[in-house]
Amino acid sequence: MNTTTYVLVPGFWLGSRVWHHVEELLSQHGHVVHAVDLAGMGERAHLASPETDLSTHIDDVVRLLEQQDLHDVVLVGHSYGALVTTGAADRVPERVARLVYVDTGPLPDDMAQADFEGPDARAANEAVVMTRGEGWMLPPPPWAMLAAEVPEVDAVALTALDEGSQPQPWRTATQPVSLTGAWQHLPRTGVLCSFSLDQLHQMAPHAPAFAHMLDGDWTYVELPTWHWPMVSRPAELTEVLESVTS
Repeated sequence: MNTTTYVLVPGFWLGSRVWHHVEELLSQHGHVVHAVDLAGMGERAHLASPETDLSTHIDDVVRLLEQQDLHDVVLVGHSYGALVTTGAADRVPERVARLVYVDTGPLPDDMAQADFEGPDARAANEAVVMTRGEGWMLPPPPWAMLAAEVPEVDAVALTALDEGSQPQPWRTATQPVSLTGAWQHLPRTGVLCSFSLDQLHQMAPHAPAFAHMLDGDWTYVELPTWHWPMVSRPAELTEVLESVTS
């Protein structure tokens, strides 16, 4: 069996702990796994500041790749983590074998994560940041409400989400993406959970946020579940991650 190096990057509010089951399964199968705590998140929550932004998090992943001297990496980004992994791959594409996007995709240049759902959603989040986040943090969502109709997510998983989440530095959401294009030469896999491939084809022509998901060297795997498959279907997500290197 071939050994693969995986770097797992979480989305908003979460640290490496959210990848626990996937990391454990991949390690049991003989792979090398680095689950990342971005600055201000997870075990590095104490590093959060009003200046923490997307560039900070891209630097985190590039530093990991360089300091650990990692090569031929499968770089996995979930949700907002896709902006981080794409930015890191754009900086050091020679260290990356494949980009995997878990229920997410790369955003076009000059677009920020805060703009993904449109101006009304951004305004609503900014109001929460000002009233409940000390003017620079977005508090975590009500996990139990989000998972109310997801039978695979039990009370233990919800407790882990509650205890493992931190307010997200808002500048990580408002700093626009800025890329050279070097990442576009890498193969990419989209793991589609909360929307299907058919829906992606319907949305892409009308939504710039999905445009990059139909251009270039893409493969797709559908894994129907909620937006956090590493919590709801970790074994199946592990199988998907292993399949992209076979």
